[in-house]
Amino acid sequence: MISFGAALGTRDVFLLTLDALRFDVAHAALTQGRLPNLSALIPHGFEARHTPATFTFPAHQAFFAGFFPTPIAKGIHARPLALRFPGSRSTGKDTLILDGKSLIDAFAHAGYRTICIGGTGFFNPSTQLGQVLPSLFQEAHYHRDTSVSSPIASKTQFRLASQRLRELPSSQRVFLFINAPATHPPTRIFVKGAHKESTETQAAALIDLDRQLPILLDALRARGGAVGIICSDHGTCFDEPSDDGFDGHRHAHPNVFTVPYAEVEVTI
Repeated sequence: MISFGAALGTRDVFLLTLDALRFDVAHAALTQGRLPNLSALIPHGFEARHTPATFTFPAHQAFFAGFFPTPIAKGIHARPLALRFPGSRSTGKDTLILDGKSLIDAFAHAGYRTICIGGTGFFNPSTQLGQVLPSLFQEAHYHRDTSVSSPIASKTQFRLASQRLRELPSSQRVFLFINAPATHPPTRIFVKGAHKESTETQAAALIDLDRQLPILLDALRARGGAVGIICSDHGTCFDEPSDDGFDGHRHAHPNVFTVPYAEVEVTI
């Protein structure tokens, strides 16, 4: 477990959610050597975990309350970050326990600048529902080029994050959240001639994200490094044999509930 407590106040913290990314897709692409930048950042690979929800909105509500994907093993597992509340059984000696209405609120009270760079529709402020999650942050960004329909979403998001990190004083700590939409349908836009969603098109979207990842990592390193979590909020089904006839998400299929997870440290 990364020590977020040791980093508090001295290093930036980030959360990168790879929206709708299945564990099997992430694991295969990583082990096949198709994700060199993620591989360097996560040398032991992604861990398979169970997500707290089956679609974007409730999963992120859980994440922002300190409930990230849970290890697939018996027993009670200590969380890396948690909000203080009576009766919590999933905090341990290495858990950073904060006070606040959300992790975003807690980091803001700790002097962090909280930044949201949205991608999926639940971060689109054109609707009242789409304003709920972004409103937790001191600043939130969303654009058609960062949306699920944009083939340049990853590049645009990471460039925007890099810009904002450069513009802030080096003494100003940042809690950076990026909801990466590239791996969320329609991933077929990443494969020429593809007409349907599949594990192959989702892998292609992830490969494109990995190709753009150094933009973000270089910006974090320029500010002294960071600690963070990279995970999916939920998986999805493509009506393929392993999906047992299911398509999409918002149902309790293993390919929806099993997601990739990693705690990472970006060093200088």
